[in-house]
Amino acid sequence: MSKQFSNLEAWESAKKLSLYVYKLTDKFPQKEQFALTSQITRAAVSIAANIAEGSSRSSKKDFCRFLEIAIGSAFELETLVDIALDLDYVKSEDKKQFDILVEKVLKLTFGLKRKLS
Repeated sequence: MSKQFSNLEAWESAKKLSLYVYKLTDKFPQKEQFALTSQITRAAVSIAANIAEGSSRSSKKDFCRFLEIAIGSAFELETLVDIALDLDYVKSEDKKQFDILVEKVLKLTFGLKRKLS
C-alpha cells in the first residue's frame, strides 16, 4: 500500500508547519512543557495526521470530514500561538513566518476539500 497522502501539497505544507512549530516551541519556558507547548505541538501534528488519515478513507465524504478536523486544528493552533505571542514566548518575526506557513496550509486544505466536494 502506498502513502498517497505524501503526494498531497496540503500534507507536505502541514508537515513543514509542524516542524517549524517544534522549533518555535523549543524556545518556550520549561514550565510550559506540559501545558502550552504540548497543546501547540499536538495541534500542529494533528493537521498533517488528519490529512494523511483522511486520504486513506474509502469515500470522499470521509476524507472531507478529516480535512475539516485538520482545518479546525489549524485554527486551534493559530489561537494557541497568538496566546504564546501575548505571553512573549514567540517573537513577532517568528509569528510572521508562522502566519505565512499556516495560511498556506489552510488555503491548500480548503482547496483540497473544495475539490473533493
